[in-house]
Amino acid sequence: MKTVPVLFLLLAPLLTSCSELYRPVDCSDIRQRDKSSPSGVYTIYPLGERSAVQVYCDMDSSGGGWTVFQRRMDGTVNFYRPWDYYKFGFGDPAGEYWLGLDNIYYLTNQRKFELLVDMQDFDGKKVFARYSSFSISGECDGYKLNVTGFTDGGAGDGLSGHSGQKFSTFDKDQDTWPNNCAKSFLGAFWYNACHGANPNGVYRWGADGTLFAVGVSWYQWKGHDYSLKSISMKIRPVQ
Repeated sequence: MKTVPVLFLLLAPLLTSCSELYRPVDCSDIRQRDKSSPSGVYTIYPLGERSAVQVYCDMDSSGGGWTVFQRRMDGTVNFYRPWDYYKFGFGDPAGEYWLGLDNIYYLTNQRKFELLVDMQDFDGKKVFARYSSFSISGECDGYKLNVTGFTDGGAGDGLSGHSGQKFSTFDKDQDTWPNNCAKSFLGAFWYNACHGANPNGVYRWGADGTLFAVGVSWYQWKGHDYSLKSISMKIRPVQ
């Protein structure tokens, strides 16, 4: 019986692991590597090999390659959470989730990114808002939002009034309002005083004015008291 050299056995994993060395930074990297990649959950590495995180990649909208960092679709995940959850992320990338402010910062400070916000009401109507430039600063600066270059896809501009604002949660109030926007409107966001968009608010079913402006809302489209069926915020490097 012919024996296999011990050295070969030791080197075999190295010789067969070339594919494991591929570590996409975001969904656009996955798209560029394989144009036929379908939408779904993938692992990306925003900050190198030890920063693996699962995300939902939208490979269909406007050419694909979008990294989804926020998604609401059925109310199965509670988004009224404290600061550390929003910093590190929570939820299920196959459903509702938040990618994490740290990861969003790592991604948007390596290259210039654009933002697409897709949303749908309970009658099945779909609209979007698109921004040609999107980034956030680091934690020491409050994860401040910078978003410009609005293009209307029927939703209206819900974010320009939030640009320049720091991120706020109920236990870390960084808005410009004398009170606490996150506590008052049961969410977490780059609140000003307070919001034109509340995508991380309470998941409710359509029009409901029982409690003012606490739902998953986009004021410029449906007003403060209509809670959307779905909304997703996604980014992609500018081509």
